[in-house]
Amino acid sequence: MASILEKVLRVGEGRLLRRLEQYAKATNALEDDFSHLTDEELKNETVVLRERYSGGESLDDLLPEAFAAVREASTRTLGLRHFDVQLMGGAALHLGNISEMKTGEGKTLVATTAAYLNAITSRGVHIITVNDYLASYQSELMGRVFRALGMTTGCILSGQTPAQRHEQYLADITYGTNNEFGFDYLRDNMAWQSSDMVQRGHYFAIVDEVDSILIDEARTPLIISGPASGEANRWFTEFASLSTKLIPDVDFEVDEKKRTVGVLEPGIEKVEDYLGIDNLYESANTPLISFLNNAIKANALFKKDKDYVVMNGEVLIVDEHTGRILMGRRYNEGIHQAIEAKEGVAVKAENQTLATVTLQNYFRLYSKLSGMTGTAETEAAEFMSTYKLGVVSIPTNKPMKRIDQSDLIYKNEEAKFGQVVEDIVARHEKGQPVLVGTTSVEKSEYLSRLLAKKGVRHEVLNAKNHAREAAIVAQAGRLGSVTVATNMAGRGTDVMLGGNAEFLAVAQMNAKGLSPVETPEDYETAWDDVFDAVKAEVAVEAAKVVDAGGLYVLGTERHESRRIDNQLRGRSGRQGDPGESRFYLSLTDDLMRLFNAGAAESLMGRQGIPDDMAIESKVVSRAIRSAQAQVEGRNAEIRKNVLKYDDVLNRQREAIYGDRRHILEGDDLHERTQRFLEDVVDEVLEVHTGEGNGDDWDFDALWTELKTLYPVGLTIDEVVAEAGNRGKINRDFMRREILSDAKVAYLHREESLGSPAMRELERRVVLSVIDRRWREHLYEMDYLKDGIGLRAMAQRDPLVEYQREGFVMFQQMMGQIREETVGFLFNLEVEVSQAPGAVAGPIVAAKGLAPAAAAGEKLSYTAPSDSGGVEVRNQRGQIQQAATDRARRASAAAPADEAETDVVAGPPQRGAFGQRGDDPKPAPVNRSERRAQGKK
Repeated sequence: MASILEKVLRVGEGRLLRRLEQYAKATNALEDDFSHLTDEELKNETVVLRERYSGGESLDDLLPEAFAAVREASTRTLGLRHFDVQLMGGAALHLGNISEMKTGEGKTLVATTAAYLNAITSRGVHIITVNDYLASYQSELMGRVFRALGMTTGCILSGQTPAQRHEQYLADITYGTNNEFGFDYLRDNMAWQSSDMVQRGHYFAIVDEVDSILIDEARTPLIISGPASGEANRWFTEFASLSTKLIPDVDFEVDEKKRTVGVLEPGIEKVEDYLGIDNLYESANTPLISFLNNAIKANALFKKDKDYVVMNGEVLIVDEHTGRILMGRRYNEGIHQAIEAKEGVAVKAENQTLATVTLQNYFRLYSKLSGMTGTAETEAAEFMSTYKLGVVSIPTNKPMKRIDQSDLIYKNEEAKFGQVVEDIVARHEKGQPVLVGTTSVEKSEYLSRLLAKKGVRHEVLNAKNHAREAAIVAQAGRLGSVTVATNMAGRGTDVMLGGNAEFLAVAQMNAKGLSPVETPEDYETAWDDVFDAVKAEVAVEAAKVVDAGGLYVLGTERHESRRIDNQLRGRSGRQGDPGESRFYLSLTDDLMRLFNAGAAESLMGRQGIPDDMAIESKVVSRAIRSAQAQVEGRNAEIRKNVLKYDDVLNRQREAIYGDRRHILEGDDLHERTQRFLEDVVDEVLEVHTGEGNGDDWDFDALWTELKTLYPVGLTIDEVVAEAGNRGKINRDFMRREILSDAKVAYLHREESLGSPAMRELERRVVLSVIDRRWREHLYEMDYLKDGIGLRAMAQRDPLVEYQREGFVMFQQMMGQIREETVGFLFNLEVEVSQAPGAVAGPIVAAKGLAPAAAAGEKLSYTAPSDSGGVEVRNQRGQIQQAATDRARRASAAAPADEAETDVVAGPPQRGAFGQRGDDPKPAPVNRSERRAQGKK
């Protein structure tokens, strides 16, 4: 089925490639003309192209000239001339596709052509990378090309102030990570002044390593959160204790493949007895199910020193893809707190969501989206269905010479690693560089010890030295180098034979104290000499490496995704270089163990193969492909599910954020508040008046509610007198009378404050109410989603139920916004003062009107990390939980935080969800005792 779908997606690709070739030929035809331009004339091309665009020419019309200008600028500033295939890749990006280009084909340079062409519109182009380091490095290096063409380059980094971010977004081309761009979008939609917003729209984005960002990281939404109120965190410790009393396969079952748990009937009875409740699954107890499941998962699925480690009183995640410790990153949905409770360390407060968006829905905001990667073909169907992005395979500049050897399979891990070491030693002795990929820190250190025993000098990339990973990977192609890396560490950095001259040159420039931002003229003057000298040294060494066979990539285990395996292999054989790759496997590898390699095991057993002998078998290869397909299918389903549920919230988010943006951009809210007033009066009348007339109505109850909304000036007697008697009063008559009275009261309110102050009060009240109600709505939607899966037990589709109930909750929220807005506008105690100096307009102050994010230091930012996990940062961009040594020493010396101490040491107070009262007596131990105490 997949092959048929891939063929369908490939229809028309030949035609598109021919079109891209025509663009490259048209650019080549202009090369001589542009090579004769002076630097000033070349820079002026941007002015000319912008004038032509303003005159009505399309970007497609301007493409050959724009690409020729970029190629010439790159040749002059970087000494790098775009190959024809790079021009084709850039044209594919401009047309809104994913350019699939093999590793080493120069994707960073490819992006400059499409970015420059689209920046001619002056609408801003965003180039998204996988981490801050690459964003900074690429903006610095490629910025030299753009500056030569008279364009500006910005870079969004964690820790920048809003003013700095605003300035970076004003640049023609802005580099940054997906997380930074996404959080700026969310923060802009929490702003209280238009001047606080930093982004200027979503026109065109080029996503580097698009498979990593739009596929791998798409399971984790971006979340801005703040401390939650209530006693919820106290339940984590309670359930951690309870979960130890449950017996596997008796009280609960575990599916290790799917990473899920299920509580069985005996377990449910134990939990109900322990908590003193009669039915765990009734709606009032829904929140407890999440605590229970998380506590069981923490015990059964998350293993200490494998999935996480405990250091300095903190639970630190070990990344399953790279094996690195993910400092500051936390599991979401309460899992991390459950593990903290299990380990007896301080349980960090669970936060309340203030704003959230999935990466899928963030990137669908862009008018035009494109991407680059070396490995997108396996996910082509998902790119098309989710993002409407086609995948175009761009030919390599030179034929691929890498030899991909077949896998070698051993009975056990010990035998496998023994042969791995022998292979590395043999390659190292002849000077061939070796890049070894492992799946965990533990295995990389194990292999490192084996290599050390053999006297092989090597570099290790894992949690303990990942700050140097780009530098190490860049030099992994040097003569005789051996680099042991956890999976895809250092992705985005080229492994060049003989060393990465570009990287070495930038490092030398930095060592000389030269910066393209702070000392641009000195930087440009020195660059050519430094780069030429480094390039000459590298060329000599590269020739020796080629003679030794090129880069040898050795994988010690198959990854659960074929794409990650291909990425590791793709490190070798760049730009027609020779190279070789091979994977060493064992039957005890996680992939084989979890997804049944029984066929391979029985084959090896039948043939009586010794432990240290490998087999190459189609049976095993099929088993591996099948296992990988299962995992990829499962992960794709998770992403699809995340998107389905977020699509429900996305429509609501777009409505709320659209409203906020109109308010910030200066919409007159007077008419809107008048409509709110009319709607609220209608809603009150609907509750207190039936189909009959005034004889049947409770006027006192109606007047009591009206007085909570506004200062009612109309009496019941006056209304009756106006009508003649109660029997003549109908709803339309009552509506006219009350609305007239309410609008008179509104006019009096405006006269007392002054019109400018009233307009400002309207703006602040509407924003405040929207923000508060939206936060509460997100909280309710979170709980709805947590428990919605239970609807399947009643033969109802959980997604349909989520859509239906979510819509009802949204309508209720909108009604609450209208009602609260009217009540606040009439009843808030307001202080009005004039702004000092030249700032126009009054200052309106009232209790409860502070922005939601006023206490910004307490906000947390949860997002996918560049290595596949989840990270949490604070307002300043610092990874929370990744304290410096000094901070750790200070925290060790200081008294523990009172709240955290209480969470760990104190027993949770009962009654948070109505399960137990404050009675200090222990809970009844079983149902009969509970009945004896009168508990039903």
